[in-house]
Amino acid sequence: MNRLQPNHKSSFELFHSPFKRALVLSLLLAVVTLAVYSPVTRNGFINLDDDTYILNNPHLRAGLTWNTLKWSLTSFEWDNWYPLTWLSHALDYSLFGARAGGHHLVNAILHSLSAAILFWLLYSATGFPWRSFLVAALFALHPINVESVAWAAERKNVLSMLFFLLALAAYGWYARRPGLSRYGLVFLLFLLALMSKPQVVTFPFLLLLWDFWPLRRVAGWTSPQGPEEQGTVSQVSLPKLLLEKVPLLLLAIANASLTVLAQRYGHAMHGAYYSLLNRVENTLVSYVRYLIFAVWPLNLAAFYPHPTKLFPLSKVVASLFLLVVVTVVAVWQYRRRPYLIVGWFWFLGAMLPMIGLVQVGQQAMADRYAYIPYIGLFLMLVWTLAEWGARRKIPALALGTAAAAALIALGFLTHREIGYWRDSQTLWSRTLVVTQDNNVAHDSLARFLVLDGRSEEAVSHVRASLVIDPHDLQATMILGTYEHSRGHYAEAINLYKLVLLHADDPDIRADAFTNLGSAYRQLGDNADAKPCFEQALRLSPNHPIALVGLGLIALHGGDYPEAARQFSQAMKLQPTDVGYLLLARAIELEGHADQAQALRQRVSQLSPDFAAAQKEANNLLSSN
Repeated sequence: MNRLQPNHKSSFELFHSPFKRALVLSLLLAVVTLAVYSPVTRNGFINLDDDTYILNNPHLRAGLTWNTLKWSLTSFEWDNWYPLTWLSHALDYSLFGARAGGHHLVNAILHSLSAAILFWLLYSATGFPWRSFLVAALFALHPINVESVAWAAERKNVLSMLFFLLALAAYGWYARRPGLSRYGLVFLLFLLALMSKPQVVTFPFLLLLWDFWPLRRVAGWTSPQGPEEQGTVSQVSLPKLLLEKVPLLLLAIANASLTVLAQRYGHAMHGAYYSLLNRVENTLVSYVRYLIFAVWPLNLAAFYPHPTKLFPLSKVVASLFLLVVVTVVAVWQYRRRPYLIVGWFWFLGAMLPMIGLVQVGQQAMADRYAYIPYIGLFLMLVWTLAEWGARRKIPALALGTAAAAALIALGFLTHREIGYWRDSQTLWSRTLVVTQDNNVAHDSLARFLVLDGRSEEAVSHVRASLVIDPHDLQATMILGTYEHSRGHYAEAINLYKLVLLHADDPDIRADAFTNLGSAYRQLGDNADAKPCFEQALRLSPNHPIALVGLGLIALHGGDYPEAARQFSQAMKLQPTDVGYLLLARAIELEGHADQAQALRQRVSQLSPDFAAAQKEANNLLSSN
């Protein structure tokens, strides 16, 4: 038997003092984390996935229903498969509706729970309460994790982390007394983590690291022990440890295959946009950038543009040299300081699926990708500093004061970072300040400005985006909507056709067909408009604007029942005051004046600006 710590018996519950200390520290950690993140409840939704994932998703707005469950289990929408995340969003809608504060609060609660679980997990495995507390506190308060918490659509990150840590804790329980039921719990929790987000696919590999240290399950392996015994584990030969991971590995492979299918289904894989050499270079440089952000977390951004050109050779060589040096030191110290090799390979391995060798999306790196990998870096940092302080006999008070100062500084930076996620304008304006040549930030800010009625400001960002990337389809689309709004329909049509000529993403194509149909309709060319709307619906069956377009065409053609059907379907997907007024007009023309009047009266009572809605509906009807 391998004794983890030599002074106590095998259970927290049998010894009140360690248990009470752990309970107090975990509660303190959770409360402080929630306090630091409390401003997030005043933030709104942003136009980075929040609008499509949550606000305009009819499946989620329906709440927790049988149909929502079936959809979540079978859907590849938004380029992934994470049914548990969808169900959690649906529950949010049932509880909070479209009030962003409630959605953000749930993210903050999940993050604080993960911090508390991480502390318990480390303490039970190592017996070091303050080191474990500091690692968990760094995880809780480091500003790089703000993106995962303050971004409502990133629920998948915080939810998968919760189940990942629970699975790791269950594995520690299993290691102390192996059995089928205990292993089954590990398998189930890992499955739930994968159903939240596939970022945890490296779990079997991380378990092998956990076997090495702190569990010390590898037969023949000895290392410095912890200060207290929280339990005992039996050492197992390496082949048996590998065999033990096979069911988990098969589950990870199945999920990875499903994820690749989903990404290809949604055209989210962008490997062809960047050469292999470009992706390898970006991998090396990004690993080092993550290391820098770990100790100097300034100038974080919502989007880091992927380089389209090769890096200077000196930068690539320096990055590779640093990574090799740290790897060599960690391997060299594997017996005396096993936390170095475990923490370092945890960071490298957990980051590997997201580092960009297989490129998904257009980002060079992302703060949210550090959520699990940084635990390894925090382990390395805390254990190294603690042992350094012990060797030099530095007073515990001095070390504690320095640690508290560092946590306060991180808490301040996190509080400030939360403010940058307040709304779309603040987020993208900040991103443009701290990054260069960021056409995605320009596009996103432009989309916000268009919806805010500030088209001239939006166009300046669109033109800046097209300077960075002349083939930017999002910018071309926004420029088309700008010309469209000014009544320059011919120019808008040419821009929409340009998007359709180059776009392969079905969502972009659906939007372009919808806008093209609207331009044709406003020119009075319903013959060309109708097939555009129909094509948009083939690409995106729940496209409410395309349905409204078909409803207006049916209204113009005198097919009032069809117009009412299209408007009604659109309102089920995306209710708007204008849409309900169009539906009232179709019902009225069908001969149901009383129903139409009742619907108008209801809209007038609930609408924040009924006059504006009535004016827009009349404009749509008159342009028909």
